Amino acid sequence: MTTEQAAADAPVVHDAYRPSRRDRAFGLIQRHGATAVLVLLLAVGSLAFARFPTGENLGDIAITSTFPAMVALGMTFVIITGGIDLSVGSVFALGGVLAAYAVRWGTPAALLVPLVACGTIGLVQGLLIARVRLAPFIVTLAGLLGARGLLLSISHEGATTYLIPHGSMLARFGQGRLLGLGYPVYLTLALFVVGAVLLQRTGFGQAVYAIGGAEDAAALMGVPVARTKIIVYALSGTLAGLSGALNAARLSSGVTILGTGMELDVIAAVVIGGTLLTGGAGSVSGTIAGVLLLGVIQNLINQIGDLSSSYQQVVSGAFLAVVVVAQTYLSRARRM
Repeated sequence: MTTEQAAADAPVVHDAYRPSRRDRAFGLIQRHGATAVLVLLLAVGSLAFARFPTGENLGDIAITSTFPAMVALGMTFVIITGGIDLSVGSVFALGGVLAAYAVRWGTPAALLVPLVACGTIGLVQGLLIARVRLAPFIVTLAGLLGARGLLLSISHEGATTYLIPHGSMLARFGQGRLLGLGYPVYLTLALFVVGAVLLQRTGFGQAVYAIGGAEDAAALMGVPVARTKIIVYALSGTLAGLSGALNAARLSSGVTILGTGMELDVIAAVVIGGTLLTGGAGSVSGTIAGVLLLGVIQNLINQIGDLSSSYQQVVSGAFLAVVVVAQTYLSRARRM
């Protein structure tokens, strides 16, 4: 057999791995569906309510979405690895209480104490999940209870509310605005840029995707599975603590009742943004679209006036159900 005949008889392998037009369309819907719905709701809200498209109202949406967005950024990394972090709501509240408690020693201490404490909680959870191989659901559920118990202990069962002086640098940062947007909004945008670079342009990000796609195969390829998981959970705890500290600065107090149920809202935002609950796929751009989408829904419900805020939970739950069903269908269709 000549070389030309062998080349002609050899199967064309590269065509088998080329995604079809349908696969590309399904992938586009999965990645950018939340953004499309967000743009649609912004257009509808602008036409239906005169106050909705004003700079003041859009600035309010941005600042209220900032704190769950910061937590959702860490949750994105966790879910892409195929894990879950149920402790972020309690860690968020703990970060706020610790910031208000430590502000007596200055603004650096008010930021450093919650970051170290909450990052340590995430680190311990990551060690238990990655090294001891305990289930993330159980470990982070224990972290939820532990963080909530710690903040109640610090606040004397919630009887003591620590205040942040209005003139402090921390309060000025939490409450200040630049060009109509709060300072925390700019910090959150910067963190999302860093998160996008980490996820898309570094070996760490590729390891996160590989672990979520097939953990055993990733380990065989030499991916540092345990180390990556530990970093991811430590990152989630640190971002939740930072978000809680900045929220306390905005409110000028460490409110102990905050954060209850926040973990569910954050998970919903991440999944609505296109991150698969099974891991292996997702993006930080989709996450921020999911967070803003839920924020816009809540704002539109407030614009209506005669609907209570509890309807926001109903609509968010419906969105989440639709997105999960759509993700399941799209995944099956792409496999077929």
